[in-house]
Amino acid sequence: MSDRVLTVFRNRLAADAADDYGALSPHILQLARSMPGFVDAKTFTAADGERVTVVTFADRASHDAWRDHPEHRAAQRRGIDEFYDEYSIQVADVTYEHRFVRDA
Repeated sequence: MSDRVLTVFRNRLAADAADDYGALSPHILQLARSMPGFVDAKTFTAADGERVTVVTFADRASHDAWRDHPEHRAAQRRGIDEFYDEYSIQVADVTYEHRFVRDA
């Protein structure tokens, strides 16, 4: 059993938001990385323009601290006001985890 918490954030940027979003996004990612309990984050962009960010925290308390961080909250508000045409967020407790790494 894992205590990890996984967030899947799907979004589409507004046509005129790329520059301002691109300026803020690295700062917010670095802020997340500096949070206690941060495990990893990856962002993928599909051919149709949908972006998917997967963020993992070690536990619910760490996730909630990130969710509620004042700079992150401000970025969320700005996202609604300026950056996103649409988004969805799914948060899940990881109940199973398995890893495989091939030796070189």
